[in-house]
Amino acid sequence: MKNNKRNNNALTLIELLIVVVIIGILTALALPRFLSMQAKVKGSEARGMLKAALVLEKAYYSHHGRYSASLDSIGFVQTPLITDLPAGNARFRLTVPVAGATELQIMATSVVDFDGDGRYSTWMIDQSGHLEELVTD
Repeated sequence: MKNNKRNNNALTLIELLIVVVIIGILTALALPRFLSMQAKVKGSEARGMLKAALVLEKAYYSHHGRYSASLDSIGFVQTPLITDLPAGNARFRLTVPVAGATELQIMATSVVDFDGDGRYSTWMIDQSGHLEELVTD
């Protein structure tokens, strides 16, 4: 007589459902942290662009005795933005809101809302090299 007992090593539907729920909970906990870290990493692009523009502004200042309000006149070339057609790869647009004989402010504003909260990341650097994030995305 044959033994009709089977070796059933498969997972049951309940066990699979529990695994899926656990993975969903872990994803829900990790996603906000991932998005904030992603925004911080993208902010490094702004910091790099601002520092490069400040070096060019200081060179302009040493020749002309004042800071320039035009990024073109200091030789800064804005990389095409990801919102441009055809699409570039820069996520920040640089502007010079304050430029004078003793004062300078260069701002980098994101053209993309990184985390979908309606705020756009904004960074600023002044003539002394003080770098500050004005609006956190």
